Amino acid sequence: MQGERLDFAALIERDRSEQQQQQWRGTFLEYLEIVKADPKVADLAHKRLYEMIIARGVSELDVESDPQAKRLFGDRRIRVYHFFKDEFFGMERTLEKIVRYFHSAAMGGEESRQVLYLMGPVGSGKSSLVEHLKRGLEELPPIYAIDGCPMHEEPLHLIPRHLRPAFEDMLGVRIEGDLCPVCRWRLKEEFGGKYEEVPVHTVRFSARARRGIAVVPPVDPNNQDTSVLIGSEDISKLDRYSEGDPRVLELNGAFNAGNRGIVEFIEVFKNETEYLHTMITATQEKFVPAPGRHGTVYVDCCIVAHSNEAEWQKFKADHTNEAILDRIVVVKVPYNLRLSEEVKIYQKFLRRARFAAKIAPHTLEIASMFAILTRLEPTPKCDLMTKLRIYNGEEVLEKGRPKKLTAHELMEDAKREGMFGISTRFIMKALDTALTQNDGVIHPINVREALIQMVKDGDFPEDTRKQYLEFLQDTLHKVYLELLEKDITKAFVYSFRDQAETLFQNYLDHAEAFVTKSRVKDPVTHEDMDPDEGFLRSIEEQIAVIGPAAQGFRQEVIAYLWAASRRGEKISYESYEPLKEAIERKLTSSVREISRIVTKARTRDEEQRKKYDAMVENLIEQGYNEESIDTILKYAANHLWRD
Repeated sequence: MQGERLDFAALIERDRSEQQQQQWRGTFLEYLEIVKADPKVADLAHKRLYEMIIARGVSELDVESDPQAKRLFGDRRIRVYHFFKDEFFGMERTLEKIVRYFHSAAMGGEESRQVLYLMGPVGSGKSSLVEHLKRGLEELPPIYAIDGCPMHEEPLHLIPRHLRPAFEDMLGVRIEGDLCPVCRWRLKEEFGGKYEEVPVHTVRFSARARRGIAVVPPVDPNNQDTSVLIGSEDISKLDRYSEGDPRVLELNGAFNAGNRGIVEFIEVFKNETEYLHTMITATQEKFVPAPGRHGTVYVDCCIVAHSNEAEWQKFKADHTNEAILDRIVVVKVPYNLRLSEEVKIYQKFLRRARFAAKIAPHTLEIASMFAILTRLEPTPKCDLMTKLRIYNGEEVLEKGRPKKLTAHELMEDAKREGMFGISTRFIMKALDTALTQNDGVIHPINVREALIQMVKDGDFPEDTRKQYLEFLQDTLHKVYLELLEKDITKAFVYSFRDQAETLFQNYLDHAEAFVTKSRVKDPVTHEDMDPDEGFLRSIEEQIAVIGPAAQGFRQEVIAYLWAASRRGEKISYESYEPLKEAIERKLTSSVREISRIVTKARTRDEEQRKKYDAMVENLIEQGYNEESIDTILKYAANHLWRD
């Protein structure tokens, strides 16, 4: 225990020492030397936010070595911003637009004088994105500010305007902004105009302390007091100071508090239009009116607003709002439409929860499929399940060949996809319900039941409810049975991968001989023999490649794998999706009967019991937990192999 106390004490002392090292106090003259050595300390808000994002690192997605990414993005360059990595998934396009906004604003472009507006459905991640930016600010090193300024403003504002060109040349920075009324009064009355003696100190961004981070919730339309934005006058001081004395000012509005950092407007268009004019002045002119008769106050902040699409459409439809619309950069934040990324979202939430969850394979996958199916628009080009797989970068087969449809082509036809459907919160509620009702053990069966009940109890239009139930009770029921049969096959087939590779190599030998009109050497007798077309057909018919189509399919397989080999890729049974699918189905069909008998048997003989026990053991190795295997196998027996 003594050692632990010492460790705690050492941790506290080390942190206190680090905090103290970052604290600094000095005069404005001393601060000028700091700026000269490192001009970045005087960055404006947008540049600070952009540098914060870029400082974490930027990498580029290697689409050439990732076939799934290649199918999704083609030759388009996709940047991965590490600031958002492991927090936001399937949002590459949205994040790219946000970072582009900050980049342009950092360079002083028009975006530096416009509001960043995030628009999307509930639970799509708008608030989470802003929260992440605010947390990033709090983790930055302290900034330098005038000591005693209620707005923690940039000390360079102390430099008189006529001297600014000279100081800009000496410091290598551009000086923008003016002193607030309080600091103007103090400079004159307390320091006799000697701005070089004004004290400067370091301060940290803090959402709780409202330093450089401010939040504006929707305000009651019947009581929209702009003091929430610009502060007010302390009437208790009016008996000591005149009405025009800056000492009566309470510069504690959102724009005052968010100076040097970020101001967030929640559900922004629930406010009256007149109330929003202050926001536009702050971003376009970089000033807001001071309370009472005190002129204006310069503000340097990034304004980020967000709301749902319905409020945006209503606001946009009113032509009297054109002045505000012209000063807004709209970034859509739709729901994620990629299965692999949706699964990562729920994995993240469950890691952060206090549930000691035991999750069977495919549980989050099935829940994610439901969420994404509700977000997709129907198309005559394919069914929704096929569309989901294409959006996930999977190669979808049609008559033994990859379907000639791209994610980009489908997205071009569906402009509102991802702006409607089931939210991640809805799915998380279903997962929570299943976890609490089943002692922390969840699998696709009880999660699907929880989702069905929530849809039945939910406030949905009747046609929407009917469609959602069809997804759950029919589409995903069939999908799960296919996944389950494949897992059970792998559990029954000793060394599934080895057997799949053996089938693959045999197929290649015989297919190559067929295509090149050569012969195959028997592995046992070493005699030359004709290619076994019966064996080839037994594989190909698993994916409906029959008759004349077989010859073309064999040629495609050999050509594809030969090209992959030349590129230096490792060749395996998984290299060509159609052949992989055919081989896995062949193995499944070969053990289907024994799987059915052993799984359904109420009483098992010794041999069947051994096979059943071995299957259970293999399923556990695949990630199944003992608590859910019995339920899942009973489900398979009742639904997968009906007599």
